[in-house]
Amino acid sequence: MDFRQIGTIAGKEFWDRIRNRWVLAVALVFTVFALVIAYFGAAQQGAVGFRSIDVTIASLVSLVIYLIPLIALILGFDAIVGERERGSLDLLLTLPITRLELLLGKYAGLAAALAFSTVAGFGAVGLILSPQLDLNALFHYGGFMLSAILLGFAFLSLAVMLSVFAADRTRASGLAIGTWFFFVLVFDLLLLGALVVTAGDYGGSVFPYLLLLNPADVFRVLNVFSLDEVRTLYGLATVFPEALSHPAVLGSVMFAWIVAPLALALWRFQR
Repeated sequence: MDFRQIGTIAGKEFWDRIRNRWVLAVALVFTVFALVIAYFGAAQQGAVGFRSIDVTIASLVSLVIYLIPLIALILGFDAIVGERERGSLDLLLTLPITRLELLLGKYAGLAAALAFSTVAGFGAVGLILSPQLDLNALFHYGGFMLSAILLGFAFLSLAVMLSVFAADRTRASGLAIGTWFFFVLVFDLLLLGALVVTAGDYGGSVFPYLLLLNPADVFRVLNVFSLDEVRTLYGLATVFPEALSHPAVLGSVMFAWIVAPLALALWRFQR
């Protein structure tokens, strides 16, 4: 495996996103929404303005869970199938580059663009709020940004996997939207519905482990347990064991969500 080849493909993908202003648009969306949430997130309680980093992160978690998976899936769903439909995939494979290097390069470039826009958007908000934050609050806000990037990487891996398996862009886009709909909206409803139907008599002990099957829930729990005040705002804190909520454990699970779909995509792409 030639890392220079991977870097070349990654650089092209990244700068393509810079040139078409995709990164700027996403960063602007994150900045505007995050600022609105930071200052008006507690309006329903009759308070307007920045309150605390705990409340801000609790409000931003919902924004990230809806937006970043969708953006990552849209970004990566045609990474391979799009090249195949345009006829450029065969041309790329005639160059001295392997399928492994091509796929890793594309993923790395898209991941860099997603990470850059996330850091630019939320980082700008962090700079604006920094006069009101101490070092501990800035540390937790930095952890929140890192977890948001990892969530994006996980859904980008899913998008690339779908792009490898899909026969055309239409099917890939449909699978991407369906994936977002399932993990962001349906998954938790199914778990909660099962608990309600069984009155909590069955599955209650495995409920926290089932949440690990959804990267969006891993991100949510990771941030819920990072701050004391945030922990009290979510009912999940009452059913999720503290041992399982350790950042190292949840970080490892999120890393698995990044690696597993990408490994499956690599296996299929090389066949």
